[in-house]
Amino acid sequence: MLRYTICFIKQGNKILLLNREKPDWMGMWNGVGGKIEAGETPIENIKREIYEETGIEIEKVEDKGIVTWTVDGVKTGGMHLYLAELPMTVLYETPRKTDEGILDWKEIDWILHPDNIGVAHNIPYFLPIMLREDSCYEYHCVFENGRLVEVSSNPLVLKP
Repeated sequence: MLRYTICFIKQGNKILLLNREKPDWMGMWNGVGGKIEAGETPIENIKREIYEETGIEIEKVEDKGIVTWTVDGVKTGGMHLYLAELPMTVLYETPRKTDEGILDWKEIDWILHPDNIGVAHNIPYFLPIMLREDSCYEYHCVFENGRLVEVSSNPLVLKP
């Protein structure tokens, strides 16, 4: 069972990212989310995490699949992946300091720029597919000695 969730909140051509002040991904821009609590479904968790980390109440999140990872040859975890759309009529001013770090809107082109070393290393591999495809995928990331060395993406067949 996957223990974490992550959501990318999109508004127009920007995504709300969190620069975390604590490990993992400390100092890196990433989506919002967190650890699933006992008795909580992944969808309940991501809505709670979005509210706790941003103050935004999101009614609808889109399931985009899962991200799993292997670290130094050991499959160690994974997270449910979501995308949410914040209407353009909603004003959410940033930068905004929170207990978790700093929230800020970032242009999609900035996030995906090949020279950008300030985002979580695996985002440029799955974010373009998330934004382009309606399907769910499993993205598997392989880390060796603290470095991302491989990312694979495979469509998921969801059971009704």
